[in-house]
Amino acid sequence: MKRLIVNADDFGFTRDVNAGIVDAHVNGILTATTLMANGDAFDDAVTLAKANPSLDIGVHFVLIGGKSLLTNEPLPRDVPSLVRAVYVDEMNLYDELAAQAKKIAAAGIRPTHADAHKHTHLLPPVCRALCTVAEEFNIPYVRRPADLDIPYRAPLFAKLVNLFVRRRARGMDVSPLRTTDHFAGFTLTGRYQSADLQALFDNLPEGVTELMTHPGHCTAELEKAPTRLKQSRAAELQALEAPETRAALEKNQIILTRYSEL
Repeated sequence: MKRLIVNADDFGFTRDVNAGIVDAHVNGILTATTLMANGDAFDDAVTLAKANPSLDIGVHFVLIGGKSLLTNEPLPRDVPSLVRAVYVDEMNLYDELAAQAKKIAAAGIRPTHADAHKHTHLLPPVCRALCTVAEEFNIPYVRRPADLDIPYRAPLFAKLVNLFVRRRARGMDVSPLRTTDHFAGFTLTGRYQSADLQALFDNLPEGVTELMTHPGHCTAELEKAPTRLKQSRAAELQALEAPETRAALEKNQIILTRYSEL
C-alpha cells in the first residue's frame, strides 16, 4: 500500500501563506501543516486551524529567523549563525523549543507531528532537544528529511545539497519518536509544477511518505517578508490543486492520509 501525507511548512508565517495552506487543503491534496509559534500570523493560523479540523496541525520548530519566545531577541539569521550559537555560545535549545510547543498547546492545538524550520534538527544537539520536547508534549512523529532518490528536474546545486542532507538525515537518532517510511520534497522546494508531482507519484515506493510543500498566496504581505519563497508558493498551491495532480494519485493507487490516521 502507498500512503501519502502532504504537509505544508510555515503555517503562521504570513496571513496570505496561511490562506494558501487552507486553500490547498480544502481544494487540493494537502492533509497536514506545521505551525510556527513565533510567526507574525500565528493567531490567524490558530483560528484557521480550528475552523478546519480535518487539517492535521504540527509544530514547525524555529531556530532561524524571527524572534525568540524566551528573550524576544532575534534568533540566528542563518545556518552558520545557528551553528555558532549552538556550539560556541551554548544556546538554550530546550527552553526555546519548549516555549514554542507550550505556546501552541496553550492555543488549544494538539500537534500530531513536528519538524524544524530549515531542517535545523539535522544538528545533533537540536535533534536531541527537539525530540525531548516532542516527547514531553506527546507529539509522536518527527520528520526525517532524507529525500527520495528520484531523478527530479532540479539544478545541480540543489541535487548536491540534497545528497548532503540525505546522508545527515540517515544518521539522525529521533528515538523514541516515529517517522514516516519515506520523505520527499527537499529537492523540489520552490521549483515544482503539477508535472513534477506526477513524476514523483509515478515513482512513489510502498509505505508512508511525507511530501513537504510550501504553498501560499503571494500578496504584498508575503512580498515584504524575509523569505526566498514568494511567487513559488503560488505555483506550489496551483500544483497541489491541479486536477492532473489528483488524477496521478488515483492512477498510482496512492492513498492520501494524515499523521492522526496512522
